[in-house]
Amino acid sequence: MSAPVRVLVCDDQVLIRTGLSTIIDAQPDLAVAGECGDGRSAVELAAELRPDVVVMDVRMPVLDGIEATRLLAGAGVRHPVKVLVVTTFNLDEYVYEALRAGASGFLLKDAPPDRLLHGIRTVAMGAALLDPDVTRRLVGRYAARIRPAEGSAADVPLTPRELEVLRLIADGLSNSEIAAALVISHETVKTFVSRILTKLDLRDRVQAVVYAYRHGLVT
Repeated sequence: MSAPVRVLVCDDQVLIRTGLSTIIDAQPDLAVAGECGDGRSAVELAAELRPDVVVMDVRMPVLDGIEATRLLAGAGVRHPVKVLVVTTFNLDEYVYEALRAGASGFLLKDAPPDRLLHGIRTVAMGAALLDPDVTRRLVGRYAARIRPAEGSAADVPLTPRELEVLRLIADGLSNSEIAAALVISHETVKTFVSRILTKLDLRDRVQAVVYAYRHGLVT
């Protein structure tokens, strides 16, 4: 059997933190590596414990979850940690900032336990948790803020076909929908997506969407 996914739980409310830990530890393929109540402690414990995933609250003392996520998973971090942001605040601004900071996913605390567990497993496997429609809506709303003045599609080191796939990803299409649109197999789409992420040094589809907006590939 493979080793369980090790999870660090960070929330400033003890009852919520304990509840999350209890749900996670009850799964045979997951294990709580540690707990903490503020972002600074999360950064320090992550360096010590090396968890596979950090479940991160947003509003916390000392250092908030967005800044902690940036220190753990942001651009330039030498050994990034996968972060799943879980919060009571259903605000697009928080979701956007969490994704920009490097989070791999975003969930609300009132989500059912099975969705939390699915989210941890999804993020641990290196995938993004947000579905394409949510990703498109959020990034599209803030496109003007994340697109730089300079740079264009000509600067993107992709083949014409890869650019086409990237644009469809940014439009919110799933792999199956991209396959249908381009009349290619699902496996071929997966190969294209993998190449795009590798060439652009991106972690997941969420980062691919942000990249597409930054370089003016979608409007």
